[in-house]
Amino acid sequence: MNSENASIGANISRLRAERKLTQEQLASRAGITRVALGKIERGAVLPRAATLTSLAKSLEVPVKDLVEPVTLLEGVRFRSGKRVHTREQILAEVAKWLDGYNWLEGTLDESRPFGLSRIPKKDGPLEAARLAREAAGLNPSEPVRDVCGLLEKCGVKVLLYPTQRESFFGLSVSAQGGGPAVLVNTWERISVERWIFTTAHELGHLLLHPEEFRREESNEPKATEREADAFASEFLMPEVAFDREWADTWGHPLVTRVLKVKRLFRVSYKTVLYRLVSSGRETKSVWAAFQSQHRALFGKTLKSADEPQALERGEFAWNWRRAEEPDGLSRHDFVEDRLWWLVRRALEEGVVSLGRAAEIVGLNIEQMRLRAKAWSR
Repeated sequence: MNSENASIGANISRLRAERKLTQEQLASRAGITRVALGKIERGAVLPRAATLTSLAKSLEVPVKDLVEPVTLLEGVRFRSGKRVHTREQILAEVAKWLDGYNWLEGTLDESRPFGLSRIPKKDGPLEAARLAREAAGLNPSEPVRDVCGLLEKCGVKVLLYPTQRESFFGLSVSAQGGGPAVLVNTWERISVERWIFTTAHELGHLLLHPEEFRREESNEPKATEREADAFASEFLMPEVAFDREWADTWGHPLVTRVLKVKRLFRVSYKTVLYRLVSSGRETKSVWAAFQSQHRALFGKTLKSADEPQALERGEFAWNWRRAEEPDGLSRHDFVEDRLWWLVRRALEEGVVSLGRAAEIVGLNIEQMRLRAKAWSR
């Protein structure tokens, strides 16, 4: 088996799995036998040009996606509550994205150091969050108004990656793997508040758990997940600021107080309720009280029956659907800027072609052309 055969076989196998196709199904679509496809995927034979074209058409990708070697992404932390069958495809796409991002930064001499890498971890996630905020230039009571922009300013690359998986919210890549970088699942069914929390959660892992960045690991250690949750909650909604804002809403009903505070800090209503209980301001009965008031005001019951039990286990719940987030944020509250800024500069300076720019941001040539035409001064 040579490296070219192995690379082509691995690409076909990965793309087939991502589309949930069996070897039998893909072989039938491509007009070859299952045995022949098996040999190709194992790297035992090199497919003919016509076979490659047929396989690419069946997988709905260009032929180059089958023949180009994929960088093996190391230094990655990819955990999920459930098994993600598209794991290898996601890692391949992240590796490609990072390659393009790093190439652009180097070509334009625009690399940024990781400004939060020296945060001490010995005092726990809450102190780490406070120090990270300070290093990022935030004052103790300032909300994080643009989490993507804040991380990008600190040298963290941010990728918005919509994929239809409720159990997968994001991943992070260490500096050794080409990062630091954070990927966030921006599937439309997941709330924007969850996107924001995921970003802060993965930043917590980058700062607190560098030993967990191993490609082969997929299990979620509950202790480190709880630490990353605590980091994210404090990073986005620092206790000193929450205390002041919560006190200011004292004359309002519970629902009004929660919804005002959640929008101020751009977190889920669940994060606010967790803080109320975990800080001792309220008992876990506050969940039922919030449900009752919300139902009376808006005629809708939110799915949060398991929240008190989750709190007792010391973890945040996984059900963060957009439809279940009252008075939710919009997609425009979560926008990454830096890669697009680099791409536009590179195009205007003639450093890259339109085709290469499209490849870096994951668009086809026509989509890239339309995007370039929409730019304003």
